[in-house]
Amino acid sequence: MDVFFSSYGFLLAMVVQQALLGLSVYYPLLAGQLSLASIGFYSLGGYVAAIMGTHPALAALRESLGFWMFPLEWLCALVLSIILGLAVGLPVLRLRGIYLALATIAFAQVVNVTVLNMPIAGGAVGIFAIPQAFDSRLAYLFFFGPLLVLALAVAFRLERIGPGRVILSIREDELAAAAMGVPTTYYKVLPFVWGCALAGVTGAMSAPFLNTWNARQGTFDASVACLAYVLIGGARSPWGPVFGAALLVSLPEVLRPLRDSRMILNGVVLVLACVYLPRGIVGAFSSLSRRMRGVKEAAS
Repeated sequence: MDVFFSSYGFLLAMVVQQALLGLSVYYPLLAGQLSLASIGFYSLGGYVAAIMGTHPALAALRESLGFWMFPLEWLCALVLSIILGLAVGLPVLRLRGIYLALATIAFAQVVNVTVLNMPIAGGAVGIFAIPQAFDSRLAYLFFFGPLLVLALAVAFRLERIGPGRVILSIREDELAAAAMGVPTTYYKVLPFVWGCALAGVTGAMSAPFLNTWNARQGTFDASVACLAYVLIGGARSPWGPVFGAALLVSLPEVLRPLRDSRMILNGVVLVLACVYLPRGIVGAFSSLSRRMRGVKEAAS
């Protein structure tokens, strides 16, 4: 068991980390909004933690706070993500469909270009030697794990309370919800800001986990990967991003013996999943479960 965790500890922590990013995309989808801005906030949160953890001007603060410097970094990333999420969400969420997706992609690219031209962010090279909280990468599950539990609990709770049902009604038919007097912009901004905040805090936790941070963390490819977690896992259940991240993050490692061919098979698996699992992994399990219940009821 010790050999397993020492060999795959980093992979396990990466699965949970990427599941958090998948959930940050899932939250706006609750209101039917396809937002790819999460990776921009993830990058921003990571830079907040990297700068606070390495800048010489904050050396005295780091020494006095010790381990508690990490929660302070998360708090700063959270506040900044909420403020920027409101500033971006209020105008952008008036758009719909592909126009919203393009606008949020543009935001992520603006963040990327901005940090590339900021000396404090290390430019294209980035920031290295970020102080780490633990010696073992597996131990970072104490950061990512509770945050994942909290994010899942919020997502499941939303389906059972009034505001959450209003958000789901906007996903099903925004025009009908607006006709009933629902302030749709307000209820679209709420899950968008929740997703931004989750991505920002995940980035702040990831900077010490990865020990380095640069603009490659916020690329368009990373945005597509986060969206793939939701689509492959299932966009109608909070478990979808978790199962999607577990599959897509671990698949390259499972196929590692195939060397260069593994990326081809990785792509084949993605295509097959999109074609034969249109509702994702969770949707396929739900359909199978309903069929089995129907067979049992018919047999009884």
